[in-house]
Amino acid sequence: MGKASRRKRQAQGQGTKTDPEQQRAPFVARPFEGLADETEWVAMREIVPAATAPVTLTLPDGNPQQVTLTTVLPGAMPALHRADGEILVACQARTSSGDASRDIAQAVIAAVAAEPGTPLTSVRPATMGTPRLQDLIDDQGLTPTVHEDFSFWMDQDEVTPEAAAALEQTNEAAVPTVKIEELPSAYWCKMGGRTYIRWILPDDEDIAVVALARLQAAGEHTLGDDTELLGAFRAAGLLVPVLEVSPDTEASDHVEALLALQGRYAEALGQDDPLTPQERRAREGLISRQVTLR
Repeated sequence: MGKASRRKRQAQGQGTKTDPEQQRAPFVARPFEGLADETEWVAMREIVPAATAPVTLTLPDGNPQQVTLTTVLPGAMPALHRADGEILVACQARTSSGDASRDIAQAVIAAVAAEPGTPLTSVRPATMGTPRLQDLIDDQGLTPTVHEDFSFWMDQDEVTPEAAAALEQTNEAAVPTVKIEELPSAYWCKMGGRTYIRWILPDDEDIAVVALARLQAAGEHTLGDDTELLGAFRAAGLLVPVLEVSPDTEASDHVEALLALQGRYAEALGQDDPLTPQERRAREGLISRQVTLR
């Protein structure tokens, strides 16, 4: 190979290393940090089976864009540009660069660029050059609406017999879930004859574990009789305690006890005394039972 060819290849290689569009997006353990209602973003991404939430973004070209976020779309599609112009973007799509914020932003940009009536079955992986949601969304809150099924996927005009059959099958597999409105990011759900409350905590994961450990050591970590703290998920960098409650109760039955637990948790967060041996054991037990989603 001549010197000129070698210099050309070296220059191309250097360009790849410095071009953000050619660099993999870095892993971000807490991808929605900095967004208003971070815990609700985590709920849409990891916890809730069927929900939608409207959001307005400012695209890289400076134009505002209304988008309907969904938990999932048919066939695990990342996005859908409806014939009427509505943009649907799934938070739980398969594409993952290691930064969920960039993944969702990438799906938004691709869906906007697609022709109306186009389902996006795949989206190019996000890169260092892909903006994050934090770059596109002003300080606005996120308010998910939890649905009983996935009928929000399609307009009545779009329903074919095949689509209706697929929708019915998906609905049958959906986990019944109810948002507990009185408490930020707490969700009641029923699975396999058992009933749980999953509560997404907004604090740094390590700090949240310590606070829960203090409550557990003091016997103040549940909602009272017939409830149990089973453990916690790690989801998008936040901690999600899972409380099992009596199967014959509804979400509204636990509001008062949850608010009291929230108050005890806030008090535990404010403590800075060294952990007692019992609190350390409780912390280690919580850590050993943690499960990381994704």
